[in-house]
Parts: sequence; structure tokens; C-alpha cells
Amino acid sequence: MSAEFPVARPRRLRRTSALRRMVAGTRLHAADLILPMFVKEGIGEPHPVVSMPGVVQHTRDSLRKAAREAAEAGVGGVILFGIPAVKDARGSAADDPDGILQVALRDVRAEVGDAVVVMADTCLDEFTDHGHCGILTESGDVDNDLTLERYASIAVAQATAGSQMIAPSGMMDGQVGVIRAALDAAGFADLPILAYSAKYASAFYGPFRDAAECAPQFGDRSTHQQDPAGPLEEALREVRLDLAEGADAVMVKPALAYLDVIRRFRDEVDVPVAAYQVSGEYAMIEAAAANGWVDRDRMIMESLVSIKRAGADLILTYWATEVARRL
Repeated sequence: MSAEFPVARPRRLRRTSALRRMVAGTRLHAADLILPMFVKEGIGEPHPVVSMPGVVQHTRDSLRKAAREAAEAGVGGVILFGIPAVKDARGSAADDPDGILQVALRDVRAEVGDAVVVMADTCLDEFTDHGHCGILTESGDVDNDLTLERYASIAVAQATAGSQMIAPSGMMDGQVGVIRAALDAAGFADLPILAYSAKYASAFYGPFRDAAECAPQFGDRSTHQQDPAGPLEEALREVRLDLAEGADAVMVKPALAYLDVIRRFRDEVDVPVAAYQVSGEYAMIEAAAANGWVDRDRMIMESLVSIKRAGADLILTYWATEVARRL
């Protein structure tokens, strides 16, 4: 090797864990993480979700405890999903001031105050007896505009209960604008909206539907959620529309199968980009680890780092508290 032209050796910066840590280009922080939690009305103890080992349907008491643990670990936020005791066609419990989700929001806010950002899913699928995300027509289709009226009411109910961010996930056309107008009119002009701008009709949601008890009783959600094989420009159009309607942050869901979409969002927008590491992503790693096929802890961290590297500022993950404690 010539001394005049020394050969570069990138491995020099990989020799020790301290060197690798010092020059790491992607860094996770506990505050980047948002913990999804399920709370079920009328149960006396937490119910394990079989398809999501380690995840439970919480009681009100266990939810408060889990929220406190997340706050103590430094997690940035929590998002609540409510499972009512009674469901009907219009999802009446979704905006009931005494419904499980509003009660849970008040409980968690009382427990953690402003230590974490407390929010809830703004949708109808957990509350309808048919399992769809909106009001149905006689033919069984989701009526976009009638559903928007329900979303506006739900958002105001959640805001009144103490939600610190509104997260509409139903993928109805115009949902951000209608919710923004409703919040402003109700005196919540300062409450931000995290828009599910690219939510795909994904097979990765299966375990979530067990946890939230919201599997569609017929058909599917492909008429309003995005096609996994659809053009990337469609996702970009969705995010531009949401921003024009008043979104303060945007989301891609799922995460790992859509890293390219996360990257394009990050390049296109000047607001925070969130990504949801969904139930199927969680369940695959937990199942493989339980069989001894993979190194669980390394797989978890590698998956989260990949989402962060793709451009996500915020990551919704069921491992939020566990990972925050490691960071």
C-alpha cells in the first residue's frame, strides 16, 4: 500500500461499541415513541391479546398504571383505543361523554398530567357492531359525509375529555378539514391534529383487530384505505390534502412495508412525520423470538432504527415503554 495514497478504511470507525455509538447516524430517543393501548369496558382484570404476546386489553386501573410506567420511562405519548360493552350501527359510544374512551382519557390525564402527550384514536370501527370505520348506507357502503359528521362529534368529545392531540384514522375524504372546523368552533383551536394520511389496506392489521375487537363483519376496508400496490403519488396527494385542511402532523401506517412512503413524506412535508409499527409487525417478531429463531431485542431495535432512518420523527410501537427504558 502506497503511503502517498493511503487506502480508506471505513472499518476503523466500527472497531468498538463506543466508536459506533459516537458516529451513529440514526438515533432513537424515548420521546420519539408513542405507546398504543387498549382499554375495555366492564372487565375486572387485564385480558391478554393472544395474537400479540405481552399486550393486553386494559382495565381502567391497569391502563393508568401502564400510562404512568410509560411516562416514567420517558415515552413521548400514548394513544388509546376503546372497546365498549355495547356497540351499534352508528358507534354511539364513540362520542358518549361517559363512554369508555372519554373516561379513559380523563383517567390517564389525571394520572400523568402533561408528562406525556395523551391522545386517542378518532374513528368508529371499535364502536360499530359491523366493524367498519363509518356510517353505512343501505347497500353496506361507508357513507363518507355522514361519517364525517360522526368524526367531528367524536373529536370534540375527545378534546373535552382531555385529549391533547386528535388522530383521525378512518381515511374519509375531507376528515381533517371537518374535524379542524369542529374543534375551532368548540373552542379547541390550539389542539393539533395528527392525520393518518397514508393508511394502507394491509394484512398487517390482523392482531390489532383481535385486540380492538373491530374486525369487519362483512367486506373489507379497501374502498377507503389505500391500495398497497397503489401509486406513490396517491399517498403524496393524500398528505397534501390533509395539510391543506389543517393537519399539524402526518402518519404512514404500517411502517416496515412502507419505508419508501415514509421517506417521501419526510422529503415532501415540513411537519412531523409519524409511522405506526403495527400489530402484525409486532406479532411476527414476538412469534419468531418465542420459537428461538431470532434475537428478539436486536430485531426490535433494528426495526425501529430502520423506521427512524427512513424519516419518521415519531413511531407508534407496542414496545415503546420497553425500548424507552433501554435508551
